[in-house]
Amino acid sequence: MNQDSAIKYIYYSIFGFVALAFIIKLFLLQIPDNAYKQFANMYAIRRVVKYPARGNILDRKGNLMVSNEYAYDLLMIPAEAKPIDTLELCRLVDIEKSEFIKITSQVWARIKERKMSKTQAVPIAKDLSKEYFSTIQEKMYKFPGYFLDKKPLRKYPKPIAAHILGYVGEVDTTITNKNPYYQPGDYIGISGIEKAYEEALRGRKGVKKVFVDVHNNEKGSFMNGMYDTASVQGENLTTTLDMELQEYGEILMRNKKGAIVAIEPKTGEVLAMISSPTYDPNQMVGRNKRKFYPGLLLDKTKPLYNRAIMDGYPPGSTFKVMEALIGQQEGVLFPNTVHPCGGGYRISATHRVGCHAHPNADLRYSIQTSCNAYYCAVFNSIVKKYKTAREGYNVWRNYVLKFGFGQNFPDSDIPNIKKGNVPTSDFYDKRYGKGGWRALTIISLGIGQGELQANALQIANLACIVANRGYYITPHVGKKIGDRDLAAEGHFQKHETGIDDKYFDIVIEGMYGAVNVPGGTALVGKLNHIVICGKTGTAQNPHGKDHSVFMAYAPRENPQIAIGILVENAGFGATWAAPIASLMIEKYLTDTITRPALEKRMMEGNLITQ
Repeated sequence: MNQDSAIKYIYYSIFGFVALAFIIKLFLLQIPDNAYKQFANMYAIRRVVKYPARGNILDRKGNLMVSNEYAYDLLMIPAEAKPIDTLELCRLVDIEKSEFIKITSQVWARIKERKMSKTQAVPIAKDLSKEYFSTIQEKMYKFPGYFLDKKPLRKYPKPIAAHILGYVGEVDTTITNKNPYYQPGDYIGISGIEKAYEEALRGRKGVKKVFVDVHNNEKGSFMNGMYDTASVQGENLTTTLDMELQEYGEILMRNKKGAIVAIEPKTGEVLAMISSPTYDPNQMVGRNKRKFYPGLLLDKTKPLYNRAIMDGYPPGSTFKVMEALIGQQEGVLFPNTVHPCGGGYRISATHRVGCHAHPNADLRYSIQTSCNAYYCAVFNSIVKKYKTAREGYNVWRNYVLKFGFGQNFPDSDIPNIKKGNVPTSDFYDKRYGKGGWRALTIISLGIGQGELQANALQIANLACIVANRGYYITPHVGKKIGDRDLAAEGHFQKHETGIDDKYFDIVIEGMYGAVNVPGGTALVGKLNHIVICGKTGTAQNPHGKDHSVFMAYAPRENPQIAIGILVENAGFGATWAAPIASLMIEKYLTDTITRPALEKRMMEGNLITQ
């Protein structure tokens, strides 16, 4: 045998060996044992996304405010779907045939456009209860390519705090395009605390691969779970809210439009945030949302609207406290400064700002009796101190901004806070022309009227500033994520107002007198066992009856709670706002109400007109 023949023999041997190996392998697979073929025919591998339970939400005392319960989604895998009795499936999951056709048509259109895979599970009917599950599960063999998947939904043990807790809803394409974590059918925090702490609360999705038989039943884990990833439950969030105080405030505000915000002054922790009218947060969960949301949206009283942070009201005479502090800091106002009242402040021969006919007032008495004329004079003095009205106004405005008005607290964890309005000097230049205005032109700002707008959160924060004698901590609702202390991690900042500590003494004396001294505007709120310092406001409303406004803190020494309250179309601050705030303070500090008649009158009052 020559060398060429030997090489050819070796090549033939190698090819022959490889061919024989393939033949033997095919023989073993197909002839003596067709188990693999039967297995492939009997089972498919399904990729199931496992949704974690969202973290629970607790109040400051550990009481459960939001938890989870389970519901089921009906999903379809297009690659596995076969012709089915559509009417029967729609009847089982309680959806219209037209809705089913619309959903499936959109799915196939996206597949055709190569925007999704045939193997991707898509929801057809969502949020099915346990009762639906037990009925449908035994009939799933009729619907190849369809399966039921369990997921958590939010549950609210008490129907309170809807606006501040917020709600969870399905993601839209705007979210999925921005964040690859979310896929169609996923849920996300839409508003409130649920939105602010979404990443902590949501946890992390997992994936499980399972065998599914021809009857659409799961038959065990693929490869003993080797390729599964576990879901991770969301972290629990402890809030700053006091559940009992929140519930009590909502009861007091029934049949009224308005808002209450209560804050712990030293920490900026929001104790309660009430917006009224409100709604049961369970109405925004699962299939309930489809049932109740249209009615809530069309309700003329706007129960979905968070008046505590969204609405802009004139702060009214509560603003005089800030005016008194700015005037002293600017050196145009002193404790013994007297301005005449005479029933109002005269601007011209034909126009004046009205006031009750007080005796000539000093600073303390001007706060106690809420003299409009006094604070028109103070505002005029501040602006006139400078060469031009524009310069003086800008100095005044910068102080107001430092008090938290005209801003939305950017380092707060409360979403969607409205800024309110503190007009710029450019605004007045545009309205009156440059050099065409002066302090008297915009004098109503000095008593919290005109273009000024604030909300209950900002008014409560003003009370915190007085209680703290010059500073505030950013108002916030998050206390702990798991065991992590958010304040200790530096999430919420201290803000100085630029007002010296010494100027608060006389202002606090005036606020004490307003609530505790005969002739004070808020005497109705007096408590014998707790010293409350407060300031009423009656905010003029061009669209109807004036709004009732009040701010306060208590006790006078070592303050534990500050409060801001606005009751729409309720008249004087002392009529509704001050009594409600006083009851809230008593409830929080003592857990007892000593004035049942006052409480009954506040609870039964109906101020809503459609």
